[in-house]
Amino acid sequence: MGAAVLLGCAAIALGPAAALVLLTVAAEPLLVIVLLAGKADEGLAILSEDGRSPISLRQMAYVSGLSFGIISGVFSITNILADSAGPGTVGIHGDSPYFFITSAFLTMALVLLHTFWGIIFFDACERRRAGGLGLVVGSHLLTSGLTFLNPWYEASLGPIFILTLCTGLWAFSTAGGSFYNVLKCLSCKQEPEGQAMLYSALQVPPEG
Repeated sequence: MGAAVLLGCAAIALGPAAALVLLTVAAEPLLVIVLLAGKADEGLAILSEDGRSPISLRQMAYVSGLSFGIISGVFSITNILADSAGPGTVGIHGDSPYFFITSAFLTMALVLLHTFWGIIFFDACERRRAGGLGLVVGSHLLTSGLTFLNPWYEASLGPIFILTLCTGLWAFSTAGGSFYNVLKCLSCKQEPEGQAMLYSALQVPPEG
């Protein structure tokens, strides 16, 4: 039973982050470097060394936020996962029996929030928008403050997930996303390229 709880909570807490890494980061070596370094200045160094680098500032903001979120999530859930493996039963002394599952969902929300905050914070710094910076800091403090309501999990998890959804939509809009892009992605249709290179263009011109 303990192993099942451990694996289930780990999948809930870190599963979305692992999916984001595999789907959006793993295919690009430079993004993997930024993810492992966990620092934006590493990405800036890469951009300055190679002007042809395909990494944009928005990608770097996303990966840096995701990296920080993963680190934060791992540190916050490690001890809880160790306790979930047993021995013992949560709630036997009147504590909430939902401690492990709610901790896992809270960790998942925090990982996603750090990712979204990274995107918004980078954009606010780039465009010098003090309001965006203040909202990021304020939402961070609000999220941390809501955890003081535990173990009254209904009063903390609900608002935190609502905040996560709103922040995610904000980050999506900040990164240039739109409803049209979502529909185009779901349709899996590729737009035809504007130009096509002929095979004859690849041949070496004859010597004059």
